Amino acid sequence: LLFFRLHESPEEEPRILLECDSGVLDAIQKHLKLYKIRRKVNIAPCLDLSLWAVVPGERAGDVASSLAKCADQALILTPDPRTEVMGWRLITKKGANLSEIIPGSHIGNIQDYHRHRYKQGIPEGVKDLPPGVALPLESNLAYMNGISFTKGCYIGQELTARTHHMGVIRKRLLPVRFAAPLPKDSVPEGAEILTESGKSAGKFRAGVGELGIALLRLANINEPLCLNMAGDKVKLTASIPEWWPKTAGK
Repeated sequence: LLFFRLHESPEEEPRILLECDSGVLDAIQKHLKLYKIRRKVNIAPCLDLSLWAVVPGERAGDVASSLAKCADQALILTPDPRTEVMGWRLITKKGANLSEIIPGSHIGNIQDYHRHRYKQGIPEGVKDLPPGVALPLESNLAYMNGISFTKGCYIGQELTARTHHMGVIRKRLLPVRFAAPLPKDSVPEGAEILTESGKSAGKFRAGVGELGIALLRLANINEPLCLNMAGDKVKLTASIPEWWPKTAGK
């Protein structure tokens, strides 16, 4: 979930945009309404807005300058809060002309975006972060401004804080690359990843083409690994992203 606060004057009521996986839109609305109690808060989908990912390649100064000229079409342009390698998040009115907002840009497809984030090891949505399965620290949310250790409280806060300050994180979500593209939707969720000796090294989470992410034991990531898929073993390599803190991966 990504939060964006719209610019407002003291006379205006505060407005907050929440970006979420479209597959859980109804569930999130019900969850938020459950906890608003009796507060006068209006919770509704913004069907008149479009969300864009502006991946690196544009100069930040040019992007910010162009936004100022097209404020009537673009509501928000902000650095992606997860990591610098993900560029910017742009929210526009439906039907806005992107070439006017960011001159020189070109519109890619959703697979381009997924390939970029899988290459960087960035999880997103319920497929990459299945509810009740994905743990915050193993999913590297502490590296992506996704966890606060100074305020609370939230469900799982005590365990998360204790593990962060005292424990050892033995498994993490890492980018993986296969020798050849995998057939689309051919890998079952949670497919086991094995070491050369047949020992379990982790589980595949999601991917596109030859790129993906997997929850792996850090002790095994430098070993030859393979995905166990319907009896066939597909070789893969794992890596630690360059954007991680230098002390990470230990």
